[in-house]
Amino acid sequence: MSSELLVDLGEDPATAQLEQLKLSTIEDQQWPADESTLSKSETDLSQPFDASSPHLPWDHPFYDIARHQIIEVAGDDNFGRKVIVFNACRMPPHHQLDHHKLLMYLKGTLDQYVESDYTLIYFHHGLTSENKPSLGWLREAYREFDRKYKKNIKALYIVHPTMFIKTLLILFKPLISFKFGRKINYVSYLSELEDVVKCEQLLIPARVKDYDNKLRSSLKPSAQPPMSPPRSPPLPNQVFGVPLTLLRQRSTDDDCVPVVMRDTIGFLSEQGLEIEGIFRRSANVTLVKEVQLKYNSGVSVDFREIEDVHLAAVILKTFLRELPEPLLTYQLYNDIVNFASVPEDSQGTVMKTLVESLPEENYASLRYLVLFLAQVSANSEVNKMTNSNLAVVFGPNLLWGRDNAMSLSAIGPINNFTRALLDQQHLVFT
Repeated sequence: MSSELLVDLGEDPATAQLEQLKLSTIEDQQWPADESTLSKSETDLSQPFDASSPHLPWDHPFYDIARHQIIEVAGDDNFGRKVIVFNACRMPPHHQLDHHKLLMYLKGTLDQYVESDYTLIYFHHGLTSENKPSLGWLREAYREFDRKYKKNIKALYIVHPTMFIKTLLILFKPLISFKFGRKINYVSYLSELEDVVKCEQLLIPARVKDYDNKLRSSLKPSAQPPMSPPRSPPLPNQVFGVPLTLLRQRSTDDDCVPVVMRDTIGFLSEQGLEIEGIFRRSANVTLVKEVQLKYNSGVSVDFREIEDVHLAAVILKTFLRELPEPLLTYQLYNDIVNFASVPEDSQGTVMKTLVESLPEENYASLRYLVLFLAQVSANSEVNKMTNSNLAVVFGPNLLWGRDNAMSLSAIGPINNFTRALLDQQHLVFT
């Protein structure tokens, strides 16, 4: 993986030249013209993305964008940051895609996460003369994403970059700030992403995987990049990535709540309730791995000695996300995604019934977590973490589909259910 800073690339071309830039000598000549005939109502982001099914209804303003699965949210990376994925190969020919609505859809996705640290991964392979947007659209996109979006993006990874994309970024240098330029990283092979995120959670398109294999096979044996490391067998005292039932069986006191949750929540209850932006910040990945290794080796961890609130918060989220089955279980996935269709006056009862149907370990752990989050929310005037904000952070860590990644249309209902659970926790857990 390389981080080629745009601030160090070549001489500054005049900004005026960008307006007249022709890319026919770089790749193709056929860049579609900018067109936008949509009314404000057709791209109004105040219209909810939520749906009563895992897919947006056909008459939703963004249905024609969401159905292509160009943009996905893929859990957290190794630093505890939300991962947003953009798949160029899933973009249809430009005459079949409204690029302005695509931009609005991307903004709608990011709007849910820009208050927290996040990572953007762009799979470049598959962008062709048939589906690439206009140069003007790219300028509009960069300008549309103001400081609110750029402040907390910690890294942009461009996977399988071509000379075209590198040249394009050089030409855009006058528009790209020094700080943002330093966040751009080129990733030549998928295995390099393992330093950032577990590739299996990204749902990488088959075309991208095939292209990566083709690149590898073209190299001489001595130049072969390392393959993604195989999953190591679980350690005897493994805690992360282990079913809750097994963790309970190993527990000396038959406690339904795993030790990681007890340790992190106990520490955060003492020292994290008044920390602004708690659960929104990332942590040092080396420390995260060290703490995970301690737990997985059967070594006790005392966060009071480490004195790092954000580390404890990331460890808690990581533990939940690495469960082999989400805390709210696959069995409840459809019920939760469809929860918005339940009449409002029945939602409390239905939610209580759903939660009580969970296995004993899941119910106890969920109750332990939600009651703690209620304490966090009670201090929201100081820590800025309301139930809505907590739902955005924890929703994707409490429930996901069997394919790991989630479209925006599924995240909305999951986050709304999580918020409702926090709002009515005193009724659900009585």
